[in-house]
Amino acid sequence: MSDEEHQFESKADAGASKTFPQQAGTIRKNGYIVIKNRPCKVVEVSTSKTGKHGHAKCNFVGIDIFNGKKLEDIVPSSHNCDVPHVTRTDYQLLDITEDGFVSLLTDSGDTKDDLKLPTDEALLKQIKDGFAEGKDLIVSVQCAMGEEQICGLKDIGPKFHVFENMLGKTSVMEPHVSSSS
Repeated sequence: MSDEEHQFESKADAGASKTFPQQAGTIRKNGYIVIKNRPCKVVEVSTSKTGKHGHAKCNFVGIDIFNGKKLEDIVPSSHNCDVPHVTRTDYQLLDITEDGFVSLLTDSGDTKDDLKLPTDEALLKQIKDGFAEGKDLIVSVQCAMGEEQICGLKDIGPKFHVFENMLGKTSVMEPHVSSSS
């Protein structure tokens, strides 16, 4: 007898799925759903009564969480729908490159350099203006189905210098601003 070699191709990262099943009748407004292979936030749900052909149906209207497009789907209420795993992570903004990428500081102290600035004009302006003013900015990054995008911003004030003195006490110094008289 010969040993058979089996090769399996993994389509997910370490067994993690990008979606999970949920019965259509249990999905509510402000929840998430996958419509036409896009992660959406549910903005409207209506249910039609059981008709001559069996199941009650749920009509979902969702907004794509990355591009803002409106999508619709109709699903029997007893059937399962795909629901995306949506996460939101905060990072400190370190730099903005000329080609529109950002450099972010992770909780572990590493840098994350693979995200572009957002396409939303108002958010883009807030980020660029705050960075130009030297403010310490925290950006929120939303992740779902393998996509990531900056979706929010927190201004934690001007950049401060934190240091520890010889007694182990932590002190914060504001940046020196010279005034010309």
